[in-house]
Amino acid sequence: MVLSSPVTGDIGFGPILGPHVAFAGGAAAAAFAAKYHSSPTVLVDGDYHPAKNIARALGPMPSVMFVGGLFGIFGALGIRFLMYVQVPWDPLNTMVVLSAILHRFVFNYPIVRLPRGLTGSFDMSPFADGVKSSYSINYAGSSTRTEFSWNRYLIEPWLPHQYEWSSVTMIGLVAGLLGGYVALITNSPFLAFGISAASLTFLALGIEKIPVTHHITLPASTATIAVLNDPTGTSQLIALVTGGVFGIIGALFGEFAQRIFYAHSDTHLDPPAVSIVFTTFLISIFAALGIFHDAAWLTVVSI
Repeated sequence: MVLSSPVTGDIGFGPILGPHVAFAGGAAAAAFAAKYHSSPTVLVDGDYHPAKNIARALGPMPSVMFVGGLFGIFGALGIRFLMYVQVPWDPLNTMVVLSAILHRFVFNYPIVRLPRGLTGSFDMSPFADGVKSSYSINYAGSSTRTEFSWNRYLIEPWLPHQYEWSSVTMIGLVAGLLGGYVALITNSPFLAFGISAASLTFLALGIEKIPVTHHITLPASTATIAVLNDPTGTSQLIALVTGGVFGIIGALFGEFAQRIFYAHSDTHLDPPAVSIVFTTFLISIFAALGIFHDAAWLTVVSI
């Protein structure tokens, strides 16, 4: 994973603000706080499991900050190892996924929770119908263990405004074409991703129904450049269409990931991170097979 700008590489994707450190550490801290905070009721803000409420600041709690820091160190060290062995997929988002799996294991959450009730893993209709169920945590935050109960949605989609297959596909196409276009005119596989990531600020501030697209624009831009790098000549139109196709793949696999790893579970395992790992590996495989000229910033898988 080679980044030309030290600001991007060392700050944005590095040990300070890198998602494998800051975001993954925050998700682990939220998971810890939901079970071990001295007053768990303050964590509940809505109808989801409180461990998923990663956008809410919890204040300066030493134990929670310590846990977040430990998982941040895990992310910082882990990505160094993955880059050393040159994994043929995005190492940063790999650490985001591995960190989430680890915090579920360490804090005794199910790695993958089976659907509650009679609904299947891919059925989101109970959420659309507003179906809720009683849920409780065997709370361990004090010397006497107590049970903390509340009502939560039977199914908790990662994005309540972005989970229907038709809308996800359309967002994937549009954002994929935009990501491909940005890559065409700038030759940067990361600029569109940065724009998408910046748009998450509005979502974090409570502005609802902002599309989440960073798992779409990154593979779209990367695939566009991987196709365009062909020295024999590839038309910009083909490269742009490739970006649109990979945008759709990224969007659909992100939705697939949220229905398996998020909607029925208790903590935040990031669907976009899972999607990016998959799509970047796919680009690497296409490069190894000669379908793409190269893999842009990725390592080509050995076949």
